[in-house]
Amino acid sequence: MQRPTVRLVLAVSLDGRLAAPSGGAAQLGGAGDRHVLEQALAWSDAVLIGAGTLRAHRCTCLIHEQQLLTQRKQDGRPLQPTALVVSRHPDFCQDWPFFQQELERHLLTPDLMSAEGFSATHRLQTSWERTLVELAASGFHRLVLLGGARLCGSLLEADQVDELQLTLSPCLLGGRFSWIPCDGFNMPPALSQPDAWTLISADRLSGHELVVRYGRSR
Repeated sequence: MQRPTVRLVLAVSLDGRLAAPSGGAAQLGGAGDRHVLEQALAWSDAVLIGAGTLRAHRCTCLIHEQQLLTQRKQDGRPLQPTALVVSRHPDFCQDWPFFQQELERHLLTPDLMSAEGFSATHRLQTSWERTLVELAASGFHRLVLLGGARLCGSLLEADQVDELQLTLSPCLLGGRFSWIPCDGFNMPPALSQPDAWTLISADRLSGHELVVRYGRSR
């Protein structure tokens, strides 16, 4: 079976950082970025979220634009994409807003363990390729990857990311919180080639932000 299409969606600083040097939840992206983020969510069947990102934000992104919600309803789809949380140790606090948000919550974990607050569990296989094929078999054909850096890095390392949607925020942050891990990450040589990615679109947003989309050349 064919695996899902995976689109990585992030807002980053001009120097490629997700957060300030002090760390914490990422706060980049203005109103224009919010619009293109919600468009990506409306396209997707599910979002992939790392455990660290969930712990930092304690919630996930939702679609709020009525036009997008109406279109999903007309298409017979849930109003919100399923949240697929990737975690080896799903010890999350049930008081977090995430567990009160109106969406399906699924867990992606190596041991198929059940966890409070999640309606389904999927096995994290020995490779991302196998994991994604299993997710496609469960009906998830379009995935938005929301981070964090370790989860993005692991999927890039496996060359399983098909699209990049990056909103460039007009600021420089410095520090070590890059959207790709700085340490322990082996970039596949194929991704470093000049023709590895093809530009799909580049659009100016409000607040001097720019959103660029690239597709993986395969």
